[in-house]
Amino acid sequence: MSAGFLNVIALMFIAVCSVAIFKRIHLPPILAYLFAGILAGPQLFALFAHPQEMHLLAETGIVFLLFSLGLEFSLPKLVAMRSLVFGVGGGQMLLTTAVFTSIPYLFGLPIKASIIIGGALALSSTAIVIKQATEMGILNNRRTQLAVSILLFQDLAVVPFLIAIPLLAQSGEVSIAFALGEALLKGIFVIAFLMSVGKWVLPWVFREIAKTRTDELFVLTTILIALLAGGLTYYFGLSMALGAFLAGMMLGESQYKYQLEADIRPFRDILMGLFFVTVGMQLDINVLWSNFFTIVLGVVGLMIIKILMVRMAAAFVKTNPLDAWSAGIKLCQIGEFSFVIAALATTYGVLTTGQSSLIVSMGVLSMALTPWLMNNSLVFAKRIVANKSEDNAHNTLIVDNDLTNHVVICGFGRVGQSVARMLKMEGIAFIAIDMDPVRVHESRNAGEPVLFGDASKKDILSSANVEKAKLILVTFDQPDKAKQVISGTHQIDNTADVMVRTKRDYQLDGLYSAGANQVVPELQEGSLMLISQVLHYAGVPMSRILKRVRAERKGRYDHLHGFYPGETTEISYGTEDKLEFIHAVVLSEHAACMGSKIKDIDFAKMRVRVRGLRRNGTEVKDPDHEAVLQPHDVLVIAGKPRRVERAERKLLEGS
Repeated sequence: MSAGFLNVIALMFIAVCSVAIFKRIHLPPILAYLFAGILAGPQLFALFAHPQEMHLLAETGIVFLLFSLGLEFSLPKLVAMRSLVFGVGGGQMLLTTAVFTSIPYLFGLPIKASIIIGGALALSSTAIVIKQATEMGILNNRRTQLAVSILLFQDLAVVPFLIAIPLLAQSGEVSIAFALGEALLKGIFVIAFLMSVGKWVLPWVFREIAKTRTDELFVLTTILIALLAGGLTYYFGLSMALGAFLAGMMLGESQYKYQLEADIRPFRDILMGLFFVTVGMQLDINVLWSNFFTIVLGVVGLMIIKILMVRMAAAFVKTNPLDAWSAGIKLCQIGEFSFVIAALATTYGVLTTGQSSLIVSMGVLSMALTPWLMNNSLVFAKRIVANKSEDNAHNTLIVDNDLTNHVVICGFGRVGQSVARMLKMEGIAFIAIDMDPVRVHESRNAGEPVLFGDASKKDILSSANVEKAKLILVTFDQPDKAKQVISGTHQIDNTADVMVRTKRDYQLDGLYSAGANQVVPELQEGSLMLISQVLHYAGVPMSRILKRVRAERKGRYDHLHGFYPGETTEISYGTEDKLEFIHAVVLSEHAACMGSKIKDIDFAKMRVRVRGLRRNGTEVKDPDHEAVLQPHDVLVIAGKPRRVERAERKLLEGS
């Protein structure tokens, strides 16, 4: 076995471990790949003494990344968001690039290198911001949409930089204006050619390939088109990434968009991981240590400047100050495309390895801070704009102190608003509490009794007269925050009834333990409604259906808990100890539990429940605890995945 092959295995092992560890501490995989590259680089483990030899393969990852970006690029979306994209996004890019270009130029760097540094530092991380916003459930609010608009323009701005870098690297007295003009002419020709091919040739090609119903051919054709487009632009002296972006954009409006994206994703993710590993390999550790304080100060200065530039750009289109500051805090890091630009500029000699290492070091540090900054962006924004007066303006609702037997709705999203409409139809008074200032403003203008504030705070709950309320309803699906609402309510009035809505059944016990009187899991309630319809169509009398539904609710959905796991069952870190599995244990003649009575087996200690017993192909409903287990019995047990595994081992092996 060659040393090179062993080095590849070692690199993959380091990458897998790094991604797993970074995932555990809620840091993005990009940082894990960079960390793996630093470990595998020539200055530490030295798995690859010449990382530049992997550049071609890594650049293929950039090609696939830009191809995917092109698939996501939508002209209708761009037109719909044009004021934010070109107003705020364009202003932010121009202002930030100008500032970060002037700083290195004033310190004596060449204008070519200064422009590339300015452009690289002006970009933010689309991957991290979008992923974090999606996980936080804030992707569709106004502040995040402003950030997304800026990111969209930044993604567009990457393309001119990728075009310009090879031209800026050309030797001779070639002016930057001439280089960019030449790039523009070449770009127009290549774009016109590729768009023509995309309009008249590619739809026919994919239509014919789709008829063959061969997945491998579809995937191979997708890869070939991305590489051909990249090769064409490379032939004309432009970036391969530009061609891939154009190819993706051509296919982005086609009916094959989602299939193409699904096919290309595994190759993109693997090769992009390899690209960031190579970036990490090129990071000069000596530069990092010798300039550590400079890098830290640089990151602080970078973040402050980027936040200010977003605020200034937003002021041009008269965007809400709170939204502008919040978006700026979300976007104050360095983006993954900054690494792409820095690596490409280093390859072409526009930047030195030391300069590229400084950019990468600042990028890694700023990316590591991004999840925390995004979680607290609204808090910081409110402090900056002194938003207390605005909060008070939302709370100008005067609650009648004599109001009694009303419903307090904590969370006025879709669920809360639906409940409010039904209560209004029945003439039942209610007060809602919500933290979204836009939603509160819109609802209040429509005459809805909505308080602005955090429902987990006692003073907000007191403002809603919870001590006189008939019911406190928690509609948002945040179990930890719901527990705070329950605690705050019971501190005010320990006899108050609290009903909580949740999505998953494995959160039931925790919410009941916190003091909830009723927990309504959407999954189980949806199943009950479906079951009711099925039984009705099957001819079961409505009285019996209602009786069964009431029994399930009273028994906390006992018959609806647990499921038989399958090959496609997904178990994450957060759910592996919360899901409930049902498992059938086939008892052989030599099973350790053979001849034992069910009551003699301590299932309570194993923390599993007996759900059924099958004997001779017949199901024994509600098996008697006096029943003696016989060979070939099938014992059906339910519990958490790990407990079920341990219980099966105990039943069969006795250990």
